[in-house]
Amino acid sequence: MTTTITSAKNLMYARKSVRKYKEGVTIPQEVLHQLIEDAISAPSSSNMQPWRFLVIQDQDVKNELLPIANNQQQVATCSALIAVLGDLEMYERSEEIYQANVELGAMPQDVADMMIANSRKLYSSLPQDVLKSIISFDAGLVSMQLMLLAKEMGYDTVTMGGFNKVQFAQYFNLPANEIPIVLIALGEAEIPAHSTSRLALEKITRFI
Repeated sequence: MTTTITSAKNLMYARKSVRKYKEGVTIPQEVLHQLIEDAISAPSSSNMQPWRFLVIQDQDVKNELLPIANNQQQVATCSALIAVLGDLEMYERSEEIYQANVELGAMPQDVADMMIANSRKLYSSLPQDVLKSIISFDAGLVSMQLMLLAKEMGYDTVTMGGFNKVQFAQYFNLPANEIPIVLIALGEAEIPAHSTSRLALEKITRFI
């Protein structure tokens, strides 16, 4: 237990936001597959797993995304740009999700049936702004896991929320139920990332 905690802590502090990447570095496809496969072990509301991923490796496409991403150069120079999207209709897959839990022996059929019905009823009735908030929170969880796992694999990352989400959705002709949330640049750092300060614990925490 101690070893796991220490390793996770070291990894957490080792991860820095990198904005300058070595150009021409290719990340093997199987590595990208494994990275996302491991990252989606993240928790999500009602296990709805609302995240969807668009992995952009084509250099011409990355270049064309520059103005959409406020000309942040890491968009073009990174090895892969991972767009984390949120599915507003994630509850439509509730049966697939909960039936898989039954097959795994994680829950009995009657509980799965109840969860399927409740998830569809709840999430389909939520106002869109509430649904977007839930999805964005879940996307944040999976994004952080993805960045930590990438660091463990020897790759650096930076997450970007500052891009034109409307133009991004139009560029890729995303379906109406899929909304872009963050972009994650992935690659090998050209120069070492620098550390950044944090507010003192007593300024941000209250113990009651």
